Amino acid sequence: MKNDLTQLRSEIGQIYMKLKTVAQQGQKIISQVHPRQKRSATNLIHYLALRREDLRPLQDDLHDAGLSSLASSESHILRQVQAVLLRLGDKIPKKDISVSDATSGSQLLHQRANDLFGRKEYPGIPHLMVTFDTPLAGDFATVKALINAGMNIARINCAHDGPDVWQRMVDNVRKAENATGRTCKIYLDLAGPKIRTQLLGKGRRKGRLKLEEQDVFYLAEPGARFNKKDKVLGCSLPGVVKDLRAGNRVLFDDGLFEARVETPGRQIATLRMVRISAARPRLKPEKGINFPDTTLSVRCLTAYDRSVLPFAQEHADLLGFSFVRSAADVADLQALLREKGGDRLPIVLRIETAEAVQNLPALLLQGMAEPAFGVMIARGDLAVEIGFERLSEIQEEILWLCEAAHVPVVWATQVLETLNKSGIATRSELSDAVRAAQAECVMLNKGKHLLTVLATLRDILRRSGGHHLKKRYVFRPLKIAKRFLETME
Repeated sequence: MKNDLTQLRSEIGQIYMKLKTVAQQGQKIISQVHPRQKRSATNLIHYLALRREDLRPLQDDLHDAGLSSLASSESHILRQVQAVLLRLGDKIPKKDISVSDATSGSQLLHQRANDLFGRKEYPGIPHLMVTFDTPLAGDFATVKALINAGMNIARINCAHDGPDVWQRMVDNVRKAENATGRTCKIYLDLAGPKIRTQLLGKGRRKGRLKLEEQDVFYLAEPGARFNKKDKVLGCSLPGVVKDLRAGNRVLFDDGLFEARVETPGRQIATLRMVRISAARPRLKPEKGINFPDTTLSVRCLTAYDRSVLPFAQEHADLLGFSFVRSAADVADLQALLREKGGDRLPIVLRIETAEAVQNLPALLLQGMAEPAFGVMIARGDLAVEIGFERLSEIQEEILWLCEAAHVPVVWATQVLETLNKSGIATRSELSDAVRAAQAECVMLNKGKHLLTVLATLRDILRRSGGHHLKKRYVFRPLKIAKRFLETME
């Protein structure tokens, strides 16, 4: 056993030196974040360095030796490595011991969640966000009931309605706050670039385009010229088609239709339909289009989004950034908010594209240019982009990295969706709701049974929260970590 412990000490010592080296290499990045974020930026870089390696054999050895396997230390990774070394008999100068331990890491994340999402009536569960439907603009009684039922944040989706309706929603929330004595934040989601289908060319029947597997059809830019005899789908967002490359997947209608690019073009691309999972093989207009293999050059912040910012800065407490893909996107929005003057509006980065997942470390570090921000796991579009079979894996990775960065997370999309729409929950969505306890906030979509959903969700989260705070796994290498650290070398 002595030799085994000596070997363990050597292996952990090597990891310790790697973490210190990577932190030194990342000093330029760390120096650019907000002063309140420096500890978090350092911890994130330490965590990325750790997750570049396959630590599963070492974790087994640590577990067998009765030591920490490092699997519950996202928020304070350097201190945990130091603690293991000290247990193995190593000597670390007191001045070198990290001040970020398990308690301070947990407290920092908890404090940031409260700063971002406000005070909550049920401290043992995540904050609860509710998406507002149009009728709530004229229904003060229901808004008041939602706040009494535990709603902490009212979500207004700027992809729908307009400033007049949004204003009435805000007014109802503020009025309900006064009536209940409880606080409720206003979260405004920017619409982002709308990429929707348009029906063009032949094959249209009753507002639908019939397509079969292996059919060849075309995807066209707005205003593009095409043969009226061909099956043509228009893409509502200009500038997308030219970015397509041969072999790229193009997904329609939440992934029910999958095509691949055969011949790219600046105005029109030739596609072949390779899979249809819809009950009827007909595409309708205004259905979403996803490009999981394509790096799009179009800007995430649209002219419409920019026009919404004055309303957001006057009335909102939080601003959701839809379809963010790169750190440059985040920097653009941060700069624009600063130009507008007044209080800085905290941003919530909506992770809903494959590119955003790949760039997550850079997105987090750019978010740290401000004292407070959050991340939303927008599981609807994200599942379409990365593949439904990978969603569980990827949402865990997002949670890990955000905890390492001490960034509050919103768990979103289809939480108790069937219960919300029909009044009866499915077994699988009840299990899914339990996992939401890993996040700092849970978002509900609009629906007819919101009060029932809030009561059910509170009960589920209260019961499951007593069993765990975060769920941990073994450390296989993370491609995200390796990719980001290679940019530092």
